[in-house]
Amino acid sequence: MKKTLITAAFLAAAMAGTAYADTTLKLVEVITSPERTETLKAIVGTFEKANPGTQVEIVSLPWGEAFQKFATMVSAGDIPDVMEMPDTWLALYANNGLVENLEPYLEKWDDTSNLTDRALELGRAVDDKAYMLPYGFYLNAMFYNKKLLEEAGVKDVPVTMDDFLEASKKISALPGKYGYCLRGGSGGLNSWVEFAANMAGSDKFFKEDGTSTFNSEGWEKGIEWLVNLYKEGYAPKDAVNWGFNETVAGFYSGTCAFLNQDPDALIGISSRMKAEDFGVTTFPKGPSGKTYPTIGYAGWSMMSSSKDKDLAWKLITTLEGRDGNIEWNKKVGTLPALKSAEKDPFYSSDQFKGWFAELSDPDVHPITMPTYLEEFAYFKDSLVIKTSQQALLGDITPKELADQWADYMTKAQQKYLASKK
Repeated sequence: MKKTLITAAFLAAAMAGTAYADTTLKLVEVITSPERTETLKAIVGTFEKANPGTQVEIVSLPWGEAFQKFATMVSAGDIPDVMEMPDTWLALYANNGLVENLEPYLEKWDDTSNLTDRALELGRAVDDKAYMLPYGFYLNAMFYNKKLLEEAGVKDVPVTMDDFLEASKKISALPGKYGYCLRGGSGGLNSWVEFAANMAGSDKFFKEDGTSTFNSEGWEKGIEWLVNLYKEGYAPKDAVNWGFNETVAGFYSGTCAFLNQDPDALIGISSRMKAEDFGVTTFPKGPSGKTYPTIGYAGWSMMSSSKDKDLAWKLITTLEGRDGNIEWNKKVGTLPALKSAEKDPFYSSDQFKGWFAELSDPDVHPITMPTYLEEFAYFKDSLVIKTSQQALLGDITPKELADQWADYMTKAQQKYLASKK
């Protein structure tokens, strides 16, 4: 009996030791594609090798449903240790105490000085605290199909919105072809903001009193401009439902000649089109001679509920460190967040010239979304999709669309301003 008790105690102790040694971290990926997931697995693999006994469970959420699915996970208590954090979600989760402040970790990390000033600035978008480490930047520029432009008799790459509209009209006259790969579904807010800001000649989302500019004369005119482009047939009819993958496929298949996208679209396009058949140029300029392409970002965040924060930080540094970050950015196509990555030969190739030309043009003013607002995540991933589709289909007018957006954003901004008093 005594021997049996000793054996049982020994086994229990051994099992407890194994449970302690074997740790599982959960990592959620939300901007998902097969290529990105495979790259993520490879980088995570190096972390697991460097930390024996630690495994990382990767949960990949489809981007079109990621906002709702992740919110459901959180509400059910199924919260990861580390997540891929889009800029548009940061305020929502940081302001609700769900994301860890990384400042204490950054103070001790050797590679903190290698992060660009822009990366640190944007990572600290909420209360000037680093609730996220951006891994790279998504700057919108305009892809164009050289063959379709030539076939339609368009001699010059569009420089202005008028040029762009005229070229889209000529291309759409070709059988089965369209000018613009409109993103009417998930993630479509960028285009609405860019064309509206261009028409207004301003990147200001709010007046000093917190009133939204969405229904001001210039912004409303830009919204109407994009609605009319669709109604005139210069974009595919089913583009009202298109998200990222559909617009990229519409471009590389030759269905439409223009696509405004970030560098990550190069992954799908360059693998299916010859380099000499397409180009990337500055986003078309508005009547003021200026253009306002959106610049977004995503990064890595640690959730406050993590039981293994030191280990979670090690995972983040593997993803954000020199080797992991460069490998990740090359695969996903984002502009680098590390100073050392900017000198990599990969970014000096022809395919990136359009973005760097855009960055160096004094009339190009990259616009950042008001992601500091807690309400912005719902606005972008729910309200905008529903109402913009209604406007494209003629169920509401462009003015009604602009008024709805302005009303929602005014309340959010004025609430934010009141909290700062």
